[in-house]
Amino acid sequence: MQKVNLEQKLSLFSSHWDPQVVADYNGNDIMVVKFQGAFPFHKHDDSDDFFLVLEGEVTLDREGGESVTMGPGELCVVPKGVVHRPRAEAEAKVLLIEPQGLPNTGDAETAAAKPRI
Repeated sequence: MQKVNLEQKLSLFSSHWDPQVVADYNGNDIMVVKFQGAFPFHKHDDSDDFFLVLEGEVTLDREGGESVTMGPGELCVVPKGVVHRPRAEAEAKVLLIEPQGLPNTGDAETAAAKPRI
């Protein structure tokens, strides 16, 4: 067992759209990330996408559908196969949960590696 301080982990980097693994849970990566601007539309064919806003405001746009806006303490799960994009006007801090090894773009060829901090 090991305690993880999310605020401290978030202070270790300043990049946006760069998930950092802070813990493992039942074969999943627990990550923190900073959002600002818009991420490209993408989908995950084999996994849902979990977003929990820690600070700021995040909008999840669904291609051809309604958007969902979340503030601190709010979460949303995007079902697998749904084309979506997260975006934030000002910097937002978010906790993500994804299966280990899952590309953050849903596409292994365009996804960046997820560092562990």
